[in-house]
Amino acid sequence: MTKSRNHRIAQFPDADTLGRMLYYLKLTRAAEERIERVLYRQGKIVGGVYVGRGQEAIAVGSAIQLDEGDVVLPSHRDFAAYVIRGFTLKEIFANWMGRANGPTRGRDNTLHLGDMARGVIPIISHLGDTCPVACGVAMVLKWRGQGNVAVVHFGEGTTSRGDVHEAMNWAAVMKLPVVFICNNNAYAYSTPVEKQYAVKDLTVRGPAYGMPGVKVDGNDVLAVYAAAAKAIARGRAGAGPSFLECKTFRMTGHSAHDAAEYVPHDLFKRWEEKDPIRRLEKRLRAEKILTRGEISEMDAKIQKEIDDAAAFAEASPMPEGETGLEDVYCGQNCNWGKTSVVSRLLSFATDNGPRTTDN
Repeated sequence: MTKSRNHRIAQFPDADTLGRMLYYLKLTRAAEERIERVLYRQGKIVGGVYVGRGQEAIAVGSAIQLDEGDVVLPSHRDFAAYVIRGFTLKEIFANWMGRANGPTRGRDNTLHLGDMARGVIPIISHLGDTCPVACGVAMVLKWRGQGNVAVVHFGEGTTSRGDVHEAMNWAAVMKLPVVFICNNNAYAYSTPVEKQYAVKDLTVRGPAYGMPGVKVDGNDVLAVYAAAAKAIARGRAGAGPSFLECKTFRMTGHSAHDAAEYVPHDLFKRWEEKDPIRRLEKRLRAEKILTRGEISEMDAKIQKEIDDAAAFAEASPMPEGETGLEDVYCGQNCNWGKTSVVSRLLSFATDNGPRTTDN
């Protein structure tokens, strides 16, 4: 996780950051393929599996800029945000496989992960509900006055929900340091965008609420990085929220059990040519930032990390049945409190909060 508190605007990443971007893009793609196409189909993961194949650049280009004290509220297609903010592959795989040593202690088999120490607030399945939470987080960050921001991800279908409207209006009125990132992947489950809303671009909604609305090529990690840099800088400076519409495409069904037969085949072909990983890899090789050999070494390293994480999760114990009754109601002595998750959450709104001086 980035530790720097240097809040300079850097709208183009340096060579080290470019290499890290390619690593996280590739890690996300390969890890999700192992989860969806291997472990799920082997019956080792029970429940829905949702991946972000083809839209990895959005989480990478934004989350890689976050500092210590910033908070991200990812969606279920923003795998990279979790690893960039410090979740290990072993933790993630153990959670997907419902193991007792996973972050949710076997209670969940998804990416519903959060840890305030790492600045990650977990997904709310009704994704629009996350936007008001992001505003609450941003209010605390504003009170603290330390230049931190909240970044929240959601899909274009979510923008039709009332709670998103309320959140964006609230953020604009209060000038909250929150960046709303819409991962517009063209389909809300099986509903194409032309049947979701009547405007050409959702960016018009930004100015309608009183904040910038910016259209971004969501398959170009450098374009995402540049747009997110401006929005994050605006939030840090106290100028208020921003709305980014990242145009991308979901190169898979809504979930692992969805064959996406409702999507015209030519759309997959068209968007495959815009693959964010190939685009960045081609540029880094052309600019001699990475060689073909160095990229091959990166691929091998990633595969080993995934192999190790999967082996760790498979060897980990399943939870004991009776533990499912523990910590349903959490007080100071419950397990979540002992692991500091709840204590961090409860202290979030009070530690380093606004101070008053008696005159």
